[in-house]
Amino acid sequence: MNNRKVRVRFAPSPTGPLHIGGLRTALFNYLFAKNNRGDFILRIEDTDQKRLVPGAEEYIVESLNWCGMTPDEGPGFGGDCGPYRQSERREIYKQYAGMLLDSGNAYLAFDTPEEIEHLRKESESKGEVFSYGINTRNELNNSLRLSPAETEEKISRGDSYVIRFRMPENEDITEEDIIRGKVTFNTTKSLDDKVLFKSDGMPTYHLANVVDDHLMEITHVIRGEEWLSSLPLHILLYRAFGWEGTRPQFAHLPLILKPHGKGKLSKRDGEKMGFPVFPLEWKDPETGEFYHGYREDGYFPEAVINLLALLGWNPGTEQEFFSLDELTQLFSLDRVVKSGSRFDPDKARWFNKHYFQKKTAEELAVLFNPILEEKGIRQTDGKAEKVIAEIKERCEFVSDLWEHSSYFFVAPDSYDLRTIKKHWKEDTSGKLSEIAGLLSGLEKWEAEAVKQQFSDFINARQWSFGSVMSPLRLCLVGENKGPDIFRICELLGKEETIRRIRKGIETIILT
Repeated sequence: MNNRKVRVRFAPSPTGPLHIGGLRTALFNYLFAKNNRGDFILRIEDTDQKRLVPGAEEYIVESLNWCGMTPDEGPGFGGDCGPYRQSERREIYKQYAGMLLDSGNAYLAFDTPEEIEHLRKESESKGEVFSYGINTRNELNNSLRLSPAETEEKISRGDSYVIRFRMPENEDITEEDIIRGKVTFNTTKSLDDKVLFKSDGMPTYHLANVVDDHLMEITHVIRGEEWLSSLPLHILLYRAFGWEGTRPQFAHLPLILKPHGKGKLSKRDGEKMGFPVFPLEWKDPETGEFYHGYREDGYFPEAVINLLALLGWNPGTEQEFFSLDELTQLFSLDRVVKSGSRFDPDKARWFNKHYFQKKTAEELAVLFNPILEEKGIRQTDGKAEKVIAEIKERCEFVSDLWEHSSYFFVAPDSYDLRTIKKHWKEDTSGKLSEIAGLLSGLEKWEAEAVKQQFSDFINARQWSFGSVMSPLRLCLVGENKGPDIFRICELLGKEETIRRIRKGIETIILT
């Protein structure tokens, strides 16, 4: 095992949008592979044809690409172990299901869904739970009870059947899980005879998963805690096929828990509390339901990756901010915890603010320009970069930029009443008129130069700065907010600054 090249797979089902819990599973697989100079494989597990959702596979691929986790192999990515969609591998599974039948590790079951449901209800009426397995299979409609002739007759007649795994009796199945340590399951107490091959000619997850992992030479299966109960069946399938010597090691990741209360994080939690639980926005093609995504809500992929990495993994240091490259260098499964990790939407915003602040004004301007263009504002003089440099500290998202900078691009058409009541006095208009006259005569229009001339002017008249600064800001911004007033003047330009002062004087008098 130690000499094999590390190969891991992320194997989602395209039955809807990729939950961030699934994205974290992909991330941990990716980091483990890259840390060990291995391969990260995308496999689409679409054996449940009834639950497939149009666009879901494309959504999964786009989500991985957005986060920088490009698969080494998979649908559309190439590779020597394809096809990578399970629906295109049905003949392979049929062959291996036949091998299990031939070896006596599986059997044909002709029970109809109605018959199974009847047995289930009958058990419930006695306060019991029906299980198709060791204690019941020899009394049911299957090839273990039927004679070979009866079985052949049913097949010839075209009777519908499934192939079930024949669980061994009273055997302890023990595995050393990389994260959870030793786990043991008893075949009689806790396991039934799972369906491996359905009547529609498609395998179930269990058969397809094991066959594909073997044929694709997967060395480590890193998946969610919810699959832990499937572990003993998968181990027994490896044994039944004679693949014990090359079977992968297993690691079952902890759950991502709700921000409050018990249970794992669900899309309903996001709806109730107003945060995304999907990497990208999603509109259900059948119901029309719309779900927010981290990308469209303005989060950077770096922030999402950083957040997810620390949900269940401990770097062993006080460091909290990691690039994808840094995570790749540091990641190991022995630092993944067993217990669930509580999701904190406020922490997501905190991470995003960090990565927002790390970006240069030029980088943010590229992201901000589409918002400006949508509002009919086109600028080619680099003004956006200068504006962003002044206000970025107040922002967490690119969408915040307009809220904090709109007045740089569009003159205010209303003025804050509280500021007027508090700061606009009888002599305010006269003072501002004189200031407008001062500014119109200035030749050098830079913040420091304007500030110096302004200060000399105010001091010479023995006015208090408080009597003019808030009213001046009100005229330029519409509210008593914003960065240094003289930087605002410089960025607005001389003519626009004076025009806004005069408009404010005329308008606020009438208020």
